[in-house]
Amino acid sequence: MNRYRQKKTTGIGLIRRTYTRKKICRFCADENLKIDYKDSRLMRNFVSERGKIMPRRITGNCAYHQRRVSRAIKISRIVSIIPYTSINI
Repeated sequence: MNRYRQKKTTGIGLIRRTYTRKKICRFCADENLKIDYKDSRLMRNFVSERGKIMPRRITGNCAYHQRRVSRAIKISRIVSIIPYTSINI
């Protein structure tokens, strides 16, 4: 996968390249960090402000840990630790 994106600038015709860093899974990098549905502070990092579970392309989790995070978020919603939505009507 090519991590360089080419953008043309107007005027002289120079090509500027931007580098996008590959995101690493924070659970694979840190062995002490555990996925627990009771840890609401950790689970809120993976939920958007609208209450949706963020995809792995944004969070940088691997597939294994993303499945476990989404399962933990759903359990903590059922137990009422995390709200389903944060919108107050």
